Amino acid sequence: MKEVEVKGRKVRLIKGDITTFTGDAIVNAANNRLFMGGGVAGAIKRKGGKVIEEEAVSKGPIPIGSAIETGAGDLAVKYVIHAAVMGLDFKTDEEKIRRATRSALEKAKELELKSVAFPALGTGVGRFPLEKSAEIMWEEVKQHLMGETSLEEVVFYLFTEEAYKAFEEKVGGKDGNKGSKN
Repeated sequence: MKEVEVKGRKVRLIKGDITTFTGDAIVNAANNRLFMGGGVAGAIKRKGGKVIEEEAVSKGPIPIGSAIETGAGDLAVKYVIHAAVMGLDFKTDEEKIRRATRSALEKAKELELKSVAFPALGTGVGRFPLEKSAEIMWEEVKQHLMGETSLEEVVFYLFTEEAYKAFEEKVGGKDGNKGSKN
């Protein structure tokens, strides 16, 4: 585990399964129709129950780059925030990941959450490069935490060693922590 601070707020990296997070919410890397098939979405549905997908689909489709919240079924968190990083073509890019990350953070603020956990958005089904996703997501989290927010903790839950290392390099790494210690 690695931890850094941004304006007194914690950013942690954990190698593990995001469905085990016990904070306020987890973020699902979603398609804009909000069907939960493979990757992180599939794991969330398996562990939390299909009630999560049913509620999500009833709120969709949503614009790519936006986010909606649902209940969390059998998960330990209060909410699942579904951030649409792609359409049903399963393709994503830098701008979609940036907007989806920002939208998920804004949704957490709107819900007055204290903690939220993110997977590496766009890197599974979307096949976006890990290093680039880490860079984009870290920039968005850092910018959000520098402003007014209810969030006290953001956790990047990274399932593989490769993902953990990519985020470790960006978050508080050689170029990741410039100007963020306050």
